[in-house]
Amino acid sequence: MSGFFPKFIHAFNFEMESAWVMWVILICFVSVLAITIERWYYIMMRSNVNAPRFMTEIRKLVINGDIKKAINLCKAAGNKALPQVTLAALIEAEKKEFVDYRAIQNAVDESCLEIIPRLTIRTHYLSMFSNLSTLLGLLGTILGLMQAFTAAGQSGAESAAGLAAGISTAWTATWWGLVVAILSIFFHAVLSSKTNKIIDDIDEHSVKLIHLLTGSK
Repeated sequence: MSGFFPKFIHAFNFEMESAWVMWVILICFVSVLAITIERWYYIMMRSNVNAPRFMTEIRKLVINGDIKKAINLCKAAGNKALPQVTLAALIEAEKKEFVDYRAIQNAVDESCLEIIPRLTIRTHYLSMFSNLSTLLGLLGTILGLMQAFTAAGQSGAESAAGLAAGISTAWTATWWGLVVAILSIFFHAVLSSKTNKIIDDIDEHSVKLIHLLTGSK
């Protein structure tokens, strides 16, 4: 393995025919890392909340008729996803003496249409980069094999050296493309799972809250 990394670094040398492929895959890799870090921060740090505990407090306040305290609790949570949807429902419920189910549902739906796209934006690019890096790795493989076959048609020591260099280039490009593709798929799966969990919490608890609000007045 110690001999692999020098060859891997050398594959980025523009003297190699497939060097541009290695650099493009590197750009894909940097993009994948940037998207993953930004999405992880937004989803887990800025949008995520302990849904059962938060909604338990909200339900206690609603049952006790203290809608204003429930609203303040949602506002204190900042821009987190579930509190924002809950806040929209509570504000609508506070407006009138008679709580209209359809009005609260519309407020929740409107809030979800604003919040959910913010949770899912850019995550799908990870899947695109996975496919792109795989195809680029295959392209580098083909270029390396073309180099090897060209060297095989020559004679003497240059033929053996060119053949070895071509095969090395082919396998290096394949390895690099697959590594980036695997990481992209993994990060996409993790982020999608976390996002879907937040959306499921919103769906579950918003319905329960609407039923609680319309049955409490």
